[in-house]
Amino acid sequence: MKALQYLNKYFLKYKFRLAIGIIITVLSKFLLLEIPQIIRKSFNLIEAYQLDEIGLEKVKNELFLNVLIIIGVAIIAGFLTFLMRQTIIVTSRLIEFDLKNEIYQQYQQLSINFYKKNRTGDLMNRISEDVSKVRMYFGPAIMYSMNMLVLFIVGFYQMLTIDAKLTLYTLLPFPVLSVSIFVLSKVINEKSTIVQLYLSKLTTFNQEFFSGISVVKSYGIEASIIKNFDQLADDSKHKNIDLYKIQAIFFPLMILLIGISNLLVIYIGGQQYIAGEIKIGVIAEFMLYVNILTWPVAIVGWVTSIVQQAEVSQQRINEFLKQVPEIKNTNTKDTGLKGVIEFKKVRLVYDDTNITALDSISFKVNSGETIAVLGKTGSGKSTIANLISRLYDTTEGSVLIDGIPIKEINLNALRDQIGFVPQDPFLFSDTIENNIKFGKETATEAAIIEAAKNAVVHTNIIGFKNKYKTILGERGVTLSGGQKQRVSIARAILKDPKILIFDDCLSAVDTETEEEILTNLHRISKNKTTFIISHRVSSVKNAHKIIVLDAGKITQQGTHNQLVTENGYYKELYEQQLLEKET
Repeated sequence: MKALQYLNKYFLKYKFRLAIGIIITVLSKFLLLEIPQIIRKSFNLIEAYQLDEIGLEKVKNELFLNVLIIIGVAIIAGFLTFLMRQTIIVTSRLIEFDLKNEIYQQYQQLSINFYKKNRTGDLMNRISEDVSKVRMYFGPAIMYSMNMLVLFIVGFYQMLTIDAKLTLYTLLPFPVLSVSIFVLSKVINEKSTIVQLYLSKLTTFNQEFFSGISVVKSYGIEASIIKNFDQLADDSKHKNIDLYKIQAIFFPLMILLIGISNLLVIYIGGQQYIAGEIKIGVIAEFMLYVNILTWPVAIVGWVTSIVQQAEVSQQRINEFLKQVPEIKNTNTKDTGLKGVIEFKKVRLVYDDTNITALDSISFKVNSGETIAVLGKTGSGKSTIANLISRLYDTTEGSVLIDGIPIKEINLNALRDQIGFVPQDPFLFSDTIENNIKFGKETATEAAIIEAAKNAVVHTNIIGFKNKYKTILGERGVTLSGGQKQRVSIARAILKDPKILIFDDCLSAVDTETEEEILTNLHRISKNKTTFIISHRVSSVKNAHKIIVLDAGKITQQGTHNQLVTENGYYKELYEQQLLEKET
């Protein structure tokens, strides 16, 4: 149970709630264990009446009183059981809430590299299914374990005080139970690990299938996907069956052992009764004790299974909770930026692919300037944008903002002052209005419309039935590629940041619309440091400085007028695109 030790902090946080729940559990079970003693007295009364040791009227009065006591005890015990569930089970839900929040916060802190190496389906499974398994450890496992301990300890003590010999015979099968639990729990732990792994695989497979449904349909490979899913589901089914086969051994074993205990009570107790060593009420009392202990003993198997599955799930959760974010915020002071950005001999190697994205890059952009970055696919254009947003840290060299190393700047303040439009814009399953407001939650309706107009998407939006209240599908599937890009641009404009980064965000827009957007951006970004990453000369020709990248190195830099007169990639691209436009 090493992995579950991580959760001890939650025991401390909710110690009073759990303590109250445990006290209530103890009280309810103490009351419940009073019933066998009342039954023993009732049987002894009847036996005394049969032997003419007591009158009928007294027997009736005593039995009636005993019935009332049993009903009263049952009602109070039932109410205490209700309170027990309200404290312990509710506490387990609060811990589940806290743990999910902790995992979610950790997910947000982890770097982009982490998400490259882990699948979305597995991340979702750990924060849902695995946390649910852990919740069972805090709720039912604790509650039923306390039930078992109280009933067993108090019941065993009371049985021992009545008749030690009969008690020892009654509990004879329980050592077998202990050994069985020890052996079977180890097997359950191993098989639970495999089951959770396959559940993650299934979740991941489904998530990828639903996300890529358009590709699946366009290629007509539904049959192949279904076949692969059936195979994975079948494997998962067999792993679950293997687990439940082991778990299924517990309950029959418990019932067998309880049955043996009952037989021993009847046989040994019967012999003692015949010999005159005990009264008939003792046998009845012991039978009740054995049957009261049946459920808590039988539940040992289930609780063991819960704990083992929680251990496996928490181990999987700990793998991510113990991940140290590669990008750390080393400064908590709020920082205002002017927007002077400088790259000094920056080199970046992606550790997941070992590709050198940038190799000794140096340049400087002053506040309010617009810099454009051009290059072939894979030349390192987007990497520059990622470094400015500090989605990655440099392998060598440094990125300075206002003369300060980017690692020393408050990370939250930095990103709060950046408007980033990525190459592949992401829109949420929400209204268009809320997607644009994502950059600035307090924005007015007028500001949202103005941003949409500057992004040249307002006309498209008001053409929809619900206009700005139109609900987008997952990842903005309702919109065309160009519309998604322009909504994403509107989001960045509305944020009104000090630094604007446009990463090839006009690739799906026609030339006429592109010109209109660029004119608006030129006006909006006059006092902002702006990066335009593109493969179109038309998008970058008005920039103060243009950088041309090739294989992670700067091969050309200057203004548009300078570069069109130099032999090189920029001139070739300009002439090629000019020819295409004329054609």
